[in-house]
Amino acid sequence: MMTRSRAALLAGVSAALLAGATGGARAGAFGLREQSAQAMGLAFAGAAAGSGGLSSMFWNPAVVTMKPGWNSDFNATLVVPQATLNTQAGTFPPLIGLGRSGDIGQAAVLPATYTNYQLSDRLFIGLSGAAPFGLITKPNPVWAGQTYSRSSKIFSLNFNPVIGYKVNDWLSVAAGPVLEYFKLTLRQATGISPLAPTAFLKGDDWAWGYTAGVLVQASATTTIGIGYRSSINHEIEGSAFGVGQVRSNLNTPEKVSVGLTQAFSPVFRMSFGFEWDNWSRLGTNAIVSKTLGLPVTALPLNYNDGFYYSVGAEYDFTPQWTGRVGFAYEQSPIDNTNRSTRLPDGDRYFASVGASYRYSEKIQFDLSYQHLFAAGRNRVSLVPGEPLYVAPLSYLATTDASADIVSVGLKYRWDTPPAPAPAPLVRKY
Repeated sequence: MMTRSRAALLAGVSAALLAGATGGARAGAFGLREQSAQAMGLAFAGAAAGSGGLSSMFWNPAVVTMKPGWNSDFNATLVVPQATLNTQAGTFPPLIGLGRSGDIGQAAVLPATYTNYQLSDRLFIGLSGAAPFGLITKPNPVWAGQTYSRSSKIFSLNFNPVIGYKVNDWLSVAAGPVLEYFKLTLRQATGISPLAPTAFLKGDDWAWGYTAGVLVQASATTTIGIGYRSSINHEIEGSAFGVGQVRSNLNTPEKVSVGLTQAFSPVFRMSFGFEWDNWSRLGTNAIVSKTLGLPVTALPLNYNDGFYYSVGAEYDFTPQWTGRVGFAYEQSPIDNTNRSTRLPDGDRYFASVGASYRYSEKIQFDLSYQHLFAAGRNRVSLVPGEPLYVAPLSYLATTDASADIVSVGLKYRWDTPPAPAPAPLVRKY
C-alpha cells in the first residue's frame, strides 16, 4: 500500500506537471501573448487583422501576404511580474511560522521572429519562431506553501512555416505546420520542516500542430482577420523524485483570434480584438509510472475557457512617427476552484502605449510598454474538498499581482522596394 507521505508527494508532482509553472504568464494560465512589439502598443487589438505588421502571423498566418518582397520582424519582450501569496488563518498550523511567499514572480525575456518572402504576385511563404507558453515562479526557499511549490520553470519554443495565397485583391488564406518544444522543471518540499528535502519533476517533448487563417480586405479602409492555432498533444516524459521515470499527456489549448482594423482617415486607425483559448481542454490528467505502466495519481485540473477583449488606436504624427494606445480585459481560465500556489492567476486589465519610427524604407523600430492590473484579489484555497488539496497540508492565501512589460522590435526589408512610378507627363496643346 502506498504510504500517505508518498501519496502526498505524487499528488504534488501531478499538480506541478499539469498546473504549469507560470504564475507570471501573460495570456491566461501558462500562455504568453507577448509576441509583437508593435501590436503590444495596441494591447494586441486587431492583431489577427495585421495591426502588428508581419509579427501578426502569430495570431493569423494569412498576414504573411500583407508585406510584399522579403521582410523580417525581430522582437524581444521583457516581462517583470510581481506576485505575492499572503498566508491566511486556516493554513495547517505548523506551516504558519514559515512565513510568506515573498515575490514569486521572476523576470524573463521572450524572443519572437518572423520572416516572409514573396514568390509571385499571389504566393508567399513565411517562417515564425515564438515562445507561446512559459515563465518562472519562485517563492522564498522556506515558506508556508512549500509543500505545494518551491520553484517552477516552464519553457517552450515553436517554429511555424506557412504558405499564404492571395485569392484575389480582397481575400488571402494561409496555413502551416507548427513544431513545438515544451520543457518543465518543477520543485516542491517533501515536508513542512524548513530542512525538508526538495522533490522535483523534469520532463520535455517535441510535438506537432498547425495554424490556419484568413484575411479579408473588406474595403479600402477595413481589414478583418481570423486565425486559428491548433492544440498540440505533448507526451511529456521525464523523472520524478521518489517515483522514477514518468509520463503524462498535456494538450495545449486551441486559440481562435479575431481582429478588425478600421481607418478613419489616412493617419488615424482603430483596432478591435477578441481571442478564445480552449483551456477547458485541460481536464483530468494522469501521471503514469513508466516502470509500472499504471497511473500513480491523477489531477482534476478543470480549467475554464479563456477570453480576451481589446481595443486600440494609432495615429501617424509624421511620415516617420506613429503613436499607439490600447486597453484590454482578460477573463482568465483560473478561478477560485482551480487556483494553485504555482499558478495564482485571475482576471486582469491591460493598459498599453507604444510608438514606431520609420528610419527608412527598409528599417522600422518599435517600442511598447504595457502594465497589467489584477481585476481583484484572488483566493488560493487548498483545503479538504478542493481538487488540488494534498492531505493533510491545508493552505489558504490571497494574492497581489501586477506586471510591467517592455517590448522592442526591429523590422527590416531585405530586398529593394520598387521605385515609385513616375508622374504622368502632362502636355498642353
